[in-house]
Amino acid sequence: MQQQNKGSRVLARWAAAAVLATSLPVAAQGGAAAAGLPAPGQSPRIDAIRKAGELRVGVLQNAPWLIQDLSGKSGEAWSGPAWLLAKEYAKQLGVKLTAVPVSHETKVPVLAANQVDMTISPLAETPERLKVVDFVLYSATSVCMFGRAGNDKLAKVKAVEDLNQPDITIAYFTGGAEEAWVKERFPKARLRAVANSGATAPIEEIMARRADAAPINRVPWVGLNRKVRGLVVFPAEANCQQSTEKASPVGLAVDKNQPGYLAWLRQVAATMKPALDADEMRIIEQTQ
Repeated sequence: MQQQNKGSRVLARWAAAAVLATSLPVAAQGGAAAAGLPAPGQSPRIDAIRKAGELRVGVLQNAPWLIQDLSGKSGEAWSGPAWLLAKEYAKQLGVKLTAVPVSHETKVPVLAANQVDMTISPLAETPERLKVVDFVLYSATSVCMFGRAGNDKLAKVKAVEDLNQPDITIAYFTGGAEEAWVKERFPKARLRAVANSGATAPIEEIMARRADAAPINRVPWVGLNRKVRGLVVFPAEANCQQSTEKASPVGLAVDKNQPGYLAWLRQVAATMKPALDADEMRIIEQTQ
């Protein structure tokens, strides 16, 4: 129950932007001035961006939020809700949008080094990162539990907590992101640790009936469910896309101590929330 409450709080933070978006008057969703863009002299960062004539954003692919198109067929090198939001920022600032490639090691340090104005490669908000950057949250990552639809043991399962039973075997990848969470969430269940096969989840254990359930991130679950017939997921609502299990807020990051800049970024993200959600689901549904 503690884990579920924690996940609910994270999801509530994620959804707060959507509530703000729907509560803003129509005029506030239309233009830069109405959206609270700081006037000259109120935000050193915004003044510098306008003077340079470009918004520099750190990019590194991380589906479904930021996708790189190397084929050139789409006409744009990047897509996804993170890119959609960055384009809106540049539009309201009246500057061009410049993508700056970063790595997993540099996507946070480049902010303090002033090599980018924001990192739009999606980052999960953590206590460690909050010490050095501020976040503009617009999404969340979470975990689903899946198994075979024909498994008699799962017929009585209605929610994730119902899997915490002595007669339920739960498989997980050793050293995987869900290992610690599985051990904490299902102390009564039989746990089966398996070596990572390179798959997104231990699907072999489920299909071979060596396990009854296994965790998977909510994003690849959609593609797995399309590929493998006869699976069931918990929570079942919205195809598990609103799961609060092991939830972690996701967003873009900026250097700390920029209150005017940060407030404006968050307000624009709030007005964009419905469009960002729709673009995220579009990409998830295309996942193979």
